[in-house]
Amino acid sequence: MQGKIVEIIRETIPDDGRHIWGLADLSGLLNERFTGYNHGISIGKKLDDAIIDSIVAGPTPEYWKLYQETNVHLTGLAADLAGKIAAAGVRSLAFAPTSSQLDRSPDFARTLRHDFSHKMTGTRAGLGWIGKSDLFVSLKFGPRLRLVSILVDYPLNPLRPPIDKSRCGKCTVCVEKCPAKAINGKLWNTKIDRDEYYNAFKCREKAMQLSLAATGQDNHEICGICIAVCPAGRKK
Repeated sequence: MQGKIVEIIRETIPDDGRHIWGLADLSGLLNERFTGYNHGISIGKKLDDAIIDSIVAGPTPEYWKLYQETNVHLTGLAADLAGKIAAAGVRSLAFAPTSSQLDRSPDFARTLRHDFSHKMTGTRAGLGWIGKSDLFVSLKFGPRLRLVSILVDYPLNPLRPPIDKSRCGKCTVCVEKCPAKAINGKLWNTKIDRDEYYNAFKCREKAMQLSLAATGQDNHEICGICIAVCPAGRKK
């Protein structure tokens, strides 16, 4: 059945050099809400370099539009793939790129935590690691991408070894450039808690301020500076 699922993935995800995907073993890592779904598919879509490079002091209207369009694209792609996998006889559960009630933990307002993580699925699939800024840093595109995930109830063998620790090394550019001062420079690994290296509340507060200034709306929480300055994925 894995061969059939991989065939469906290859038929569905564009082979255009701007998408990546991988298989993840999530056994023992998921919230009990998702009991039975022990394996996943991680999918990434590259963001436009010119738009990311234009981010200097905060999000631009073009970046906000790209962010929305990429989310719509990935949501549709995941729904299409999940439907095809379900039609093949395997239960599947697709998660949108942005936070929703499906993946938010009951104490989200107090912790800004989720019961499901796209980034964890991506690291288990061997596609990348989690950076000092809590971004997912892919091997191919750096942090210049958006992720979407699908859980399945069929055992999938990962195609790449999982990545268990950061590959950011001594680089501190995101620490220095973060306008919220939300990053302290500690390296991620699978044993460290998010709050030990990154302050999600500082990040969200500043991102809301910058988004309001850029878009005139107070319901956005994007910044993009750490994506733009990260050396990983940038054109040499």
